[in-house]
Amino acid sequence: MHDHLKVFFGSSNPELALEICSCLGIEHGKVKIHRFSNENIKVKIEENVRNDDIFVVQTASPRVNEHLVELLILIDALRYASAGRITAVLPYYFYARSDKKDEPRISITARLVSDLLQTAGADRILTMELHSPQIMGFSRIPVDQLLATENLLNHYKSKDLSNAVVAAPDVGSAKGSKIFAKHLNLPLVILDKERLGDKETVVINNIIGDATGKDVLLVDDEILSGGSILEAAKFLKAHGANRIFACCTHGFFSKNAMEEFEKSDIEELVTTNTLPADRLKACPKIKVLSVARLFADAIKAIYYGDSVGALFKAIDEG
Repeated sequence: MHDHLKVFFGSSNPELALEICSCLGIEHGKVKIHRFSNENIKVKIEENVRNDDIFVVQTASPRVNEHLVELLILIDALRYASAGRITAVLPYYFYARSDKKDEPRISITARLVSDLLQTAGADRILTMELHSPQIMGFSRIPVDQLLATENLLNHYKSKDLSNAVVAAPDVGSAKGSKIFAKHLNLPLVILDKERLGDKETVVINNIIGDATGKDVLLVDDEILSGGSILEAAKFLKAHGANRIFACCTHGFFSKNAMEEFEKSDIEELVTTNTLPADRLKACPKIKVLSVARLFADAIKAIYYGDSVGALFKAIDEG
């Protein structure tokens, strides 16, 4: 059925990559990745890929820089093996937060990542929920962005939300939160947040809307240290909110974020497996949804020349 479609992956999130292959009904591509004692990486493609349509799955999970270099070498090896077309599949985009020049003399590294992928031999990029959609404009090769919105919405549509509101933890996330409010038929409140000092300290100054006596669903695109969403939960509780739930697409959980969530007022956090999820499953408050089927459907659409945007028709029309 997919005679010339092949999926290869690096070491960043093999569980998701294998699940994508299972959804496609294909075996994963054969590759050997070796790390030398001097930390150099050698990649050998162990099957014929001449003129094949190749999808390389690699996400920006811890040891981010190593995984990025591994991806570039893997793409380069495939290009030199005469692959027909190569799509870099990045469930969590590398350096997605470095998307603007907000200080003097710094790199816009999200743009650099796209340049590196193109130089290595990638023909296009498939990713999910960019921190800023402008990243797609940095790339000189086509970029398709998937959204986990429908996966997350389906989880909440089975819940009792009769006394709930949707909350955006800051103005920047209001657009995404508004989609949840619209599809769940709930009011939207927005928190006025600012970061202080080293940008790790979060202060919430005000709330637009009323969450008093309401259950609250906090919606964000990603959680790194958890400072923003944890501070939002504290603020909402202090202003009379009832039960608090949260969801995000990318659950990175750096530092001691998981321990802080265990102690927080958030009753449940729903995220996806764009990043390795084994350690998250150990936390009873965290529920992980799979996006493997969505990536598999997008890969099939690209392979057959169909519309990737059609996968979000229900969200766009809702």
